[in-house]
Amino acid sequence: MSAVSDRLPTFPWDRLEPYKATAAAHPGGIVDLSVGTPVDPVPELIQKALVAAADSPGYPTVWGTPELRNAITGWVERRLGAREITHRHVLPIVGSKELVAWLPTQLGLGPGDRVAYPRLAYPTYEVGARLARAEYVAYDDPAELDPTGLKLLWLNSPSNPTGRVLGKEELTRIVAWARDHGVLVFSDECYIELGWEADPVSVLHPDVCGGSYDGIVSVHSLSKRSNLAGYRAAFLAGDPAVLGPLLEIRKHGGMMTSAPTQAAVVAALGDDEHVREQRERYTARRGLLRDALLRHGFRIEHSEASLYLWATRDESCWDTVAHLADLGILVAPGDFYGPAGDRFVRVALTAADERVTAAVERL
Repeated sequence: MSAVSDRLPTFPWDRLEPYKATAAAHPGGIVDLSVGTPVDPVPELIQKALVAAADSPGYPTVWGTPELRNAITGWVERRLGAREITHRHVLPIVGSKELVAWLPTQLGLGPGDRVAYPRLAYPTYEVGARLARAEYVAYDDPAELDPTGLKLLWLNSPSNPTGRVLGKEELTRIVAWARDHGVLVFSDECYIELGWEADPVSVLHPDVCGGSYDGIVSVHSLSKRSNLAGYRAAFLAGDPAVLGPLLEIRKHGGMMTSAPTQAAVVAALGDDEHVREQRERYTARRGLLRDALLRHGFRIEHSEASLYLWATRDESCWDTVAHLADLGILVAPGDFYGPAGDRFVRVALTAADERVTAAVERL
């Protein structure tokens, strides 16, 4: 076991514990804006679907029920603008994090293979490469990478942590470059329904991929758009030549979404109203926190989408974390997402209205 765990970095969130204790000691209690975990209720129609499917004594299937696959293909076509999506183009997964962490291993990557991800990125992209003992490299522009040995290219738009959105032309250029060099593209689009000052586009959009899904897969989650982080509900969509072997591997590994969760996802993907309502909540919280941070002397960069504000006071991110902890506010230091973030903090919008109001008053 130590041989595996020794490949991994120190779990970054453990370093926040002293600052969390400081924030928690504030007379008004902690306002935790450090983790993007939903706090609002699961929509009632989703809860009802889960309960209705609770009597599920048999094993679920890894590929999901036909109803689930229909719901996914319908959403991908309706929401992403993709065309001619069949069941072969989709695959349910047990939340997106397990996929990110184990994808290089499931693709058979190892020593000598390279995995690339954005300079500022979700740490699990690197963790996945480490678990597979593959090499890893961070990029500013993927088209400037040396394609030699590059087997997996991660895109992330809208970005975690920065909220940056890759435009249609930029995505088209990157997909074309990857195809020219035989590099598999996985696009993490888990925040695609949370665009504020930009309208995020999927790599599956015909204007980006040319109507062909060869060599591209998009990753989607219901954690943020439907408050289902506790359900572990996500899916892949894209190249059947990639998803087919992944399905077989995941069958052997028993990586299946529970039957009640599958039923809940069907309900969630079939309803757009609860997504609109949740967007309105986040829009209001974003506006309050953004204005308060700006008045407090912060500068906000990117942040045109996703559930975070990428903020700086032009000082060490840990100095900023300490300053805000003294106000009872906990945020994530930018260097959790790469050395390039060492002067920024990530401020999550995922706190109850009362807590957001408290943060604004303290700022």
